[in-house]
Amino acid sequence: MPKVYNGDLTKMFDISGKKAMIFGGAGGFGEAIAAGYAANGCSVCISSRSEDKLKAAVERISAKAAPGVKVMYMAGDAGDEEFVKKCLEVVTGAEGLGGCDILVNAQGINKKMWSYEIDTEYFEKMLHTNITSLMLTCKYFGNWMKNNNLEGETYVAPEAGQPNTNKGYGKIINFGSVRGIRAVANGGGGNVPYNTTKGAVEMLTKAFAADLRPNVQVNAIGPTITYTPMMVGILPPDENVRNGIAGSLPAMRIGYEIDVVGPAIFLASAASDMVTATTIYPDGGLVATS
Repeated sequence: MPKVYNGDLTKMFDISGKKAMIFGGAGGFGEAIAAGYAANGCSVCISSRSEDKLKAAVERISAKAAPGVKVMYMAGDAGDEEFVKKCLEVVTGAEGLGGCDILVNAQGINKKMWSYEIDTEYFEKMLHTNITSLMLTCKYFGNWMKNNNLEGETYVAPEAGQPNTNKGYGKIINFGSVRGIRAVANGGGGNVPYNTTKGAVEMLTKAFAADLRPNVQVNAIGPTITYTPMMVGILPPDENVRNGIAGSLPAMRIGYEIDVVGPAIFLASAASDMVTATTIYPDGGLVATS
């Protein structure tokens, strides 16, 4: 049966005891969400390519974690199918988190290139990192949740060429961008490759929501320009000057990592059980006013 929340109204946003796999978790949005989850009692496994960065992130996240929360990492490339399968095996096993309720895809790369100078090799790298890796993680973790988080339902082995009819629960949160639905005005800013990949994330999210129904909700978060480690050196160092870039928006500032944590907790909780195939935009009003 499709799930309808009928529990304690003070616990609708409670994610304590849950288990989350967070790709792109060694910094930026992914680490911010991992810290938010861990502080609220959710055990997390973060993943990225750099083991050194992961070790440092685990220390920072652990310092904010609630008692009893497990924080672990797995180093590797989310665009490598065998690595994704290994992550699933380890995270859901006894030596990992012992299961998975939440998948967050915060991995991604960007390089601004005007149309006349698009580097085909790097464009394909962006497609692989920003889209193919999400397909792989959603495929394996989404169907694992659908097949295993059954809460008393009977497992039915999927038949080749037919949909997976199991009704296990789970939450998937992909990272899109306002640039998935809005091109940059006044010449585009060299964002053809980035706009392309983030537009694909929008539709990939909707399609997986339809495929993994009814109890695995698949949504996206689409931030505006945000001051993450990737943007240090690109955006002005002075906060007032940075915020002036977005002075015409209702929020009158750019985004900061903390701005995605609340939406990510909502989308990971029972409070969002009727929210699927959509994108939340913590964008200061950019989409509505542009």
